Amino acid sequence: MSLSAKIEQIMLKPRILVMLVLGFSAGIPLLMVFSTLSAWLKEAGVSRAEIGFASWVGLAYGFKYIWSPLVDKLKIPYLTNLLGRRRSWMLISQIGVIIGIVGMAHSDPKYTLTYSIIFAVVLSFCSATQDIVIDAFRIDSGEQDEQAIMAALYVYGYRAAMLLSGAGVLYLSDTGAGYDYEAWRAAYTYMAITILPCTMFVLFFLKEPKIEIKEYENINDFINQAFIEPFADFFERYGRNFLILLGIAITFRISDILMSVMANPFYLEMGFTKTEIAFAVKTFGFWMTIIGLGVGGLLLSLVGMRNTLIFIALLAAGSNLLFSVISVIGNNLSFLVFTIMFDNLASGMAGTVFIAFLSSIVNKEYSATQYALLSSLIILIPKFIAGYSGVIVDNIGYFWFWISTALAGIPAIILIIMGSKLLNINK
Repeated sequence: MSLSAKIEQIMLKPRILVMLVLGFSAGIPLLMVFSTLSAWLKEAGVSRAEIGFASWVGLAYGFKYIWSPLVDKLKIPYLTNLLGRRRSWMLISQIGVIIGIVGMAHSDPKYTLTYSIIFAVVLSFCSATQDIVIDAFRIDSGEQDEQAIMAALYVYGYRAAMLLSGAGVLYLSDTGAGYDYEAWRAAYTYMAITILPCTMFVLFFLKEPKIEIKEYENINDFINQAFIEPFADFFERYGRNFLILLGIAITFRISDILMSVMANPFYLEMGFTKTEIAFAVKTFGFWMTIIGLGVGGLLLSLVGMRNTLIFIALLAAGSNLLFSVISVIGNNLSFLVFTIMFDNLASGMAGTVFIAFLSSIVNKEYSATQYALLSSLIILIPKFIAGYSGVIVDNIGYFWFWISTALAGIPAIILIIMGSKLLNINK
């Protein structure tokens, strides 16, 4: 059977196609506590330093491994028996996401910044919980050779949702009359409504994966199964070399994460309108991401995991250098589009390839906990540093800020090369 025929056969399986819907559900909240929120805060007159610190609400994505064992093992009364382990947690987390978005919509950060941040924390926590469940569902449902395609479809859905929560919100909130809270409130409310079909899908159409769950006998057994065994399993399989895997997880997306908080404030300060940002950064960038997803999968099949990871890390770091050029030449829409082409191409490639990489080293018996640990580390340390991005820009300016985010990608390349020898990730 040819490669294209095999891919087509795999993609037609219902458990594969559902990843589009689940990816969409996971993608809506992300920008609403990251770059879209940064744009809202900037327009509401919040300082760059405060915008940077506000980005720490996203640290929930970095700490999700703490409660991931509960998602893996803990039953929700009534719902777990009715829907199953994964579906019940998905439903609860989606309801929480809707509450968080609606709460943010009805909190004007110009006057009630504290309430906006509180609801952003709720949204971030529930969104991170949803990510835990969906990642575990994907790993539990698919075979090893299906994970890359499932990851690609997940990212397609994810990126489509980010187009709505990024470009869509910016378009809807751009009334041309300066800061308009009512426009922002309406835009965020619409995003909450888009989650409702996903919730109905989980309730009535999604099938629970058939994975045997090891029941716990008492509280000590629960703690052992939920918190100790998943982490011990990593070291049993990889030994001390597992630390290199952790290093790769921490550093691989660091260039992207460090620049993401200040991106929208930077565009606005350079004189671009929200409509121009929505077109160049979100709409055009979306299609380059889609291309990147395909290119990443193709590279993975042609040159292997190691070479693909190294190439993506170089491309991601290099694209940040183009932002430093914009800080010098100022408002130039053509060059902004040119820069976004490289930045989103790298982001799309990383989306599929890195998910496939992380999935390949996870044990299905502890899928939620182990994947949450690895994916959390992608966010945790970079996001903490990014909280100071506003202060850094205030002190060194945008030019050197973009240069420093590019240089931050070098450790990932070194660790991937080390890991390819010790962990055999070149295949």
